[in-house]
Amino acid sequence: MQNWSTVTEFVLLGLSQNPKLQEVIFVVFLVVYISTIGGNMLIVVTIVCSPVLRSSPMYFFLTFLSFLDACFSSVIVPKAMADALAERKTISFQGCMIQVFAEHFLAGTEVIVLTAMAYDRYVAICKPLHYSSIMNWRICGILVGMAWAGGFLHSIGQVLFASQLPFCGSNVIDHIMCDLHPLLNIVCTDTHIFRLFVIANSGSICTIIFFLLLVSYGVILFSLRNHSSEGRKKAFSTCGSHIAVVVLFFVPCIFMYARPPSAFSSDKIMAIFCSMLTPLLNPLIYTLRNKDMKNAMRKVLKRLVVFADDKAIN
Repeated sequence: MQNWSTVTEFVLLGLSQNPKLQEVIFVVFLVVYISTIGGNMLIVVTIVCSPVLRSSPMYFFLTFLSFLDACFSSVIVPKAMADALAERKTISFQGCMIQVFAEHFLAGTEVIVLTAMAYDRYVAICKPLHYSSIMNWRICGILVGMAWAGGFLHSIGQVLFASQLPFCGSNVIDHIMCDLHPLLNIVCTDTHIFRLFVIANSGSICTIIFFLLLVSYGVILFSLRNHSSEGRKKAFSTCGSHIAVVVLFFVPCIFMYARPPSAFSSDKIMAIFCSMLTPLLNPLIYTLRNKDMKNAMRKVLKRLVVFADDKAIN
């Protein structure tokens, strides 16, 4: 087994080698990326500028989630856009490891944030009288700290694993980004044990937490039978948004990391869904079904328009 240092860079094939199609891909990626960053940052600014929203733990976690989505998309999409216009799509070994680290750090952090949001909704609906004492700002800070720490520990394990893989042959990755399975496709040894490790690590985490979250939301929805009609409607709206985001995040994760080793292939479409569509759809899900967010956004946009008009006049 040769040492991985024999490979200093990787070649990413991207989605297509057709120059005309690559230009189309660049434009689509650019539009999606701008929309993703704009939508998520609008949520962050709206909540920060709204005294009512920023005093709620639910919106505190939503701010954090939107920030993570914007960062996660930024780790992958700008490089994919640059590659769409480049003749030779290369990434250094160090750059590849940094991308693997950043992807899993942000995704691991988001897993814990989504879990914290589910816990927040459980307390709000099932223990409303104790909500303010349980979900105080100290607890919120601890949960966010746990999210950062959990994401860091997960990503360190992934990048240590990836950096020790024996790359001694082809350095061509048939994908749009560096990740564990695309890298495993080009190592020069049997990958059966390595793929089982990925399933036991990333795959099991995605699957177990996904089903725990579904069970927790099942408990929440079951408890709503004792609430008023108005209370049920509001809780259903909030939980429905959370469940939709959880499904959008975890289903692709399970699809990519929890399948049997023999079933793995370079699934570029699923990678695009995770890195582009999920971060793009999350702000839409939370704003279209949330009256408080829509009202707060209107106020923020009005302020921006007034500010722009004043600047133009001056």
